[in-house]
Amino acid sequence: MLMNVWITGASSGIGQATAYSFASRGHRVILTALDAPELYTTAEECLKKGAPEVKCLPFNLLQTKDIPSLAEDAWNAFEGGVDVLYCNAGISQRTNVIDTDEPMIRKIMELNFFSPVLMAKEILPRMLARDPKDGIRGQIAVTTSINGRFGFPLRCTYSSSKHALYGFFETLAAEYYDQGIRVTIVCPGRVQTNISFFALEKGGKQHGKLDAGQASGLPADKAGEKICKAILKCKREVLVGRKELLMVYIKRFFPGLCAKLSRKIEPM
Repeated sequence: MLMNVWITGASSGIGQATAYSFASRGHRVILTALDAPELYTTAEECLKKGAPEVKCLPFNLLQTKDIPSLAEDAWNAFEGGVDVLYCNAGISQRTNVIDTDEPMIRKIMELNFFSPVLMAKEILPRMLARDPKDGIRGQIAVTTSINGRFGFPLRCTYSSSKHALYGFFETLAAEYYDQGIRVTIVCPGRVQTNISFFALEKGGKQHGKLDAGQASGLPADKAGEKICKAILKCKREVLVGRKELLMVYIKRFFPGLCAKLSRKIEPM
């Protein structure tokens, strides 16, 4: 079945790789990111990989007041509206609690938490208003992180934003499952993306380098393929990464050990 898939953070990394995976399966893709030139490059590659149509909607997701008009444009991009909304855009940090000032806290929460929440609130009623296809009216996916499962040094607000996403989107899933809405929570560990380049340091400056843990992570194309398959199967959650994902299970069954390990893990 041909689907219309809207992906944010689509100009690079996980978002771009997931867009390529959907395109290679012949689905239409709607691409949103701040970096317009890279976004159009991604669009061209999606067409080469098999997407019948691609729509680019460059947007700064920190401008949350304008998300209703963005959602309207995305819904009207292709006939049939949006079948899958994948909220992937986000920003990280490299500061301890004391050095994480209020403007940084608000910026990270605005992009990582409020923007996907407001996008979901705009798209959800539209999905509910249409007839179901095989019992499903629409699907919403969101990128959290294993940092949304436990605290981690130098990530106080990033981790907080990802914890908050679990609370909101698990609630959304519980409330609207019987009305044909499916939710997929994407939980990456370390993936080879540029997220560390744009992570915020003290004073709001960019970290500007690829951290060793990031460099040794799962290649983005493999992550995108796994995420695409999970969304197509309407999985409730998908863990994406390598051996670091063991921490999720350690936290679940041995929370004290997880706390001890978190204190010793190299945070860069």
